[in-house]
Amino acid sequence: MTTSASPTAAVPTACVIGWPVKHSRSPIIHRHWLSELGLAGDYVRHPVEPEQAAAFFAGFATGPFVGCNVTVPHKEVAFAAVDHADAVATALGAVNTVWLEDGRLMGSNTDAEGFIANLDHGAPGFDANPGAAIVLGAGGAARAVIWALQARGFAPIHVINRTRDRAEAMAERFGSDIHPAGWEDLPALLPQASLLVNTTSLGMEGQPPLVIDLAAARDDLLVTDIVYIPLETPLLKVARSRSLKTVDGLGMLLHQAVPGFERWFGRRPVVTPELRRLILADMGVTETGVAA
Repeated sequence: MTTSASPTAAVPTACVIGWPVKHSRSPIIHRHWLSELGLAGDYVRHPVEPEQAAAFFAGFATGPFVGCNVTVPHKEVAFAAVDHADAVATALGAVNTVWLEDGRLMGSNTDAEGFIANLDHGAPGFDANPGAAIVLGAGGAARAVIWALQARGFAPIHVINRTRDRAEAMAERFGSDIHPAGWEDLPALLPQASLLVNTTSLGMEGQPPLVIDLAAARDDLLVTDIVYIPLETPLLKVARSRSLKTVDGLGMLLHQAVPGFERWFGRRPVVTPELRRLILADMGVTETGVAA
């Protein structure tokens, strides 16, 4: 897999930057869409060390790329570097998608759109009667999830985090509908919630499992996890054992890529079962009977 574009790319080329970035699956997604749509272009990994991130954005207009995705740890640096950030990126204080417009560096954050599109696909009508939601974690991903849930009318949103001050910072950012809480509060909150979202790394491959007793949860609770390696996290496994509706995290990765591709290459792609299978194959996972 190519890791970086040449100084004079032969075709319109976008990239994903981060540190590290070698495990990013974004090239698989975008190259699939380029081939599917018959477009000339490429998408590559471009590792950028943290101390070089500001310089990368400062020189973007004269570089080889038409745009880029931004992953950890550069999203806040990107927000500070762009000439204009859209409303979502401004609300989140982070940029994950960059492009040039009339010589100006523009920034957006598509994580919220990817998260909500994944739920729309995996649990249609999940927001028909929005009520209380529980968000586990208070990092950058949680900001995107909270913004998306507020936009769909969920309230209150209980933010549970190991360090309460970070949860309280979410309330300061997003308003009185956000209720900071600790893990010890979860059993009392579960019977009220219609949606439970894990935004922490707990349950990710190589990380401690996320073990939660869902016995007190409502029968109509929707459980989703933004972790997608493994595809069925310990949280989702417990939820399914209780016959609760679940949505895995892979769709968020796929759907958040759509707006950037459209910006850079001029066509809006579609997330399909074939694309999902491509990513799962790269993960070494075979899935049957489940659409993207």
